[in-house]
Amino acid sequence: MRHFLETLLCLLIVAMTGCAGTSGTPNLPSESASGKGPGPSVLIGSYQMGVGDKVSVNVWENPELSIETPVRPDGKIAMPLIGEVMAAGKEPKQLAEDITAKLKAYVKYPNVTVMLTSIKGQEFLSRIRVTGSVEKDVSIEYQQGMTVLDAILEAGGLDLYANANGTKLHRKTEQGTQTFDIRVKDIMEKGDMKTNILLMPGDIITVPERFF
Repeated sequence: MRHFLETLLCLLIVAMTGCAGTSGTPNLPSESASGKGPGPSVLIGSYQMGVGDKVSVNVWENPELSIETPVRPDGKIAMPLIGEVMAAGKEPKQLAEDITAKLKAYVKYPNVTVMLTSIKGQEFLSRIRVTGSVEKDVSIEYQQGMTVLDAILEAGGLDLYANANGTKLHRKTEQGTQTFDIRVKDIMEKGDMKTNILLMPGDIITVPERFF
């Protein structure tokens, strides 16, 4: 009987610490958002640009038409040949389509790519939050190419009570808020970067405490 109770207690402790729930395959975003895709050049398709954001407009094989510029207070950017184009309130893909349509009067088969290089217009909405069992809760400015580990380090690292492999990342998507599994212990102690995914504007990272 005593042996049975000791075994039951051990199993309960393991379950409560979350160790048993981290042995399977973690739930992660698609490859393009998990650091396996284009990396820092990945387009942020669902973000609507605002005043102060910086955009890089690349017109393939036409470097003289390619620019990097901030969105002006009137919400527009100025392009060679075609002049002013409204950018505020549009996604990068939408802006690229508008520029392409205008350039067709001057360039045969224009191929336009728009990439966000700095997000300022909606900085508060785009900030990364890290909370829970970390040295300090932080709200940090999103930077393209930022990873989970970058955000954890900005929070001063984990505290002594962190259930590191139970960390979750919460992300708003077109399908609603999705939650992904982040194994910070594996990242920091084993060098396993599988869950060290690229962050997106507005991501929230929560680190739970262990139960003893």
